Amino acid sequence: MRNLNLEYKKPAKLTFKTGNPKTDKNLKLDSKLSKYWILRLNLAPHTLSGYNTCPSASNGCATACLHTAGNPVFQKQKDSGRINRTRYYMQDRTEFIERLKKEISNHIKYCKKHDFKPVMRLNTTSDISWENHGIFEQFPDMMFYDYTKVKKRALKYVSGGYPSNYHLTFSMNECNQSDAMEILDLGGNVAMVFRKELPATYQGYTVIDGDTSDLRFLDAKNCIVGLIAKGKAKKDTSGFVV
Repeated sequence: MRNLNLEYKKPAKLTFKTGNPKTDKNLKLDSKLSKYWILRLNLAPHTLSGYNTCPSASNGCATACLHTAGNPVFQKQKDSGRINRTRYYMQDRTEFIERLKKEISNHIKYCKKHDFKPVMRLNTTSDISWENHGIFEQFPDMMFYDYTKVKKRALKYVSGGYPSNYHLTFSMNECNQSDAMEILDLGGNVAMVFRKELPATYQGYTVIDGDTSDLRFLDAKNCIVGLIAKGKAKKDTSGFVV
């Protein structure tokens, strides 16, 4: 049941196209990757806002969440903005979705004007089933992608159940290793966080460098997306970090 009494203010904007080192990285590369411009939506992860936006989060991933990565000086400001947007989504969803669609449309126009390919990551710091809102179908010229720990969503993706402009990478944590291997066996991709360096292979699957850029929809199929532990994940002892 939703709590309708959590305080929030309607934000000036919902999405951002700069300011995140991970999603901005490809813009700085001297390659075809620099032609993609990622629009991102940052909501409060797990239960930080009073609502659970990560239904399959483990203790390890909740503790080591990339939400805390970056300069700690700005953490309080990030928390406030993401909590506010999340409560807005949860408590006034119809208006939120309409505003979100308008910002997506504006990003597509901006990219076309400046010769970029529009991309969006809706779950930058959450794991919400955005497919329930018809967004992907409404914007066929936009490529959407996310990571998820929700097995049902990952299985639907590997079985071809989503529109062609949506890409999902399953994320492994300390509790879902068997699910991750099942997704790999079915031909999907799985993100894994490694301690200090990436192996060439893991459990018989090729490991690619997922830190080069965040454009997961360009990855080779049926591989492990290796990510080096960052932020609080560097101190993880739960097994979330391999």
